[in-house]
Amino acid sequence: MPAKVVVIGSLNMDLVTRAPRLPRGGETLIGQSFATVSGGKGANQAVAAARLGAQVSMVGCVGSDAYGEALRGALLAEQIDCRAVSTVEDSSGVALIVVDDNSQNAIVIVAGANGALTPEVIDRFDAVLQAADVIICQLEVPDATVGHALKRGRELGKTVILNPAPASRPLPADWYAAIDYLIPNESEASALSGLPVDSLSSAETAAARLIAMGAGKVIITLGSQGSLFADGTRFEHFPAAKVKAVDTTAAGDTFVGGFAAALAAGKSEADAIRFGQVAAALSVTRAGAQPSIPTLSDVQAFKAP
Repeated sequence: MPAKVVVIGSLNMDLVTRAPRLPRGGETLIGQSFATVSGGKGANQAVAAARLGAQVSMVGCVGSDAYGEALRGALLAEQIDCRAVSTVEDSSGVALIVVDDNSQNAIVIVAGANGALTPEVIDRFDAVLQAADVIICQLEVPDATVGHALKRGRELGKTVILNPAPASRPLPADWYAAIDYLIPNESEASALSGLPVDSLSSAETAAARLIAMGAGKVIITLGSQGSLFADGTRFEHFPAAKVKAVDTTAAGDTFVGGFAAALAAGKSEADAIRFGQVAAALSVTRAGAQPSIPTLSDVQAFKAP
């Protein structure tokens, strides 16, 4: 059987428009296209892990609306176990995304039903967590729920991954001891550590501080510069595969899902990082969130230019 990855987190419908550039405050731009695409960091990471070889269960909430039906359907189409995806009397979460001609994006999230994912919901599906090899959390659901899930994962002896996205402030201090792998991007690493992260050397300094704060191991994703791994005794830089970017939406989610799937399948940390990076690189060559996530065969067939 494939390794079991459980993702606890958000499901959002992404409302995506493309424009020549990101708008300034008070400015109206003429968009080039519009699409509705299933997303949410939790759901994206679940899809990535499933396409990249893992057996996946999703724990989350959707609204009693058309978006909720579509979000659940998108996961079921990937053979993801949705028994722990609850429908609540609220609108589903949405993300308003603008992508510019340089493939950079700006995102506004409305939590909606994701706010109904409480610690009590997590407890109701404890059997799902017990069956996991790897548990992944993010920050698009209530903080109390994230903290509860992290600590329960630690109690169960699972490999616990936190992708602290979106992060704009330090994490609660008592979370760190429950985290095996903390995976922020540059801006998130800066927000968590209180240090600037704008180079490889500054990323090392921030990673060292995050480990000193209690995280087991840290992987800072650096976009086109690859990623930095730190475990308290050493740093290792993993250069990114060179590709032509079209849309960076869900690249980080693809890395996290791919890393988790590879780690759960028994790959070494280094091989799991490389695997996640190839998956993320392939994702930025395609538009959208979940539609951009590659399959295991895509990654296996990839040859660096």
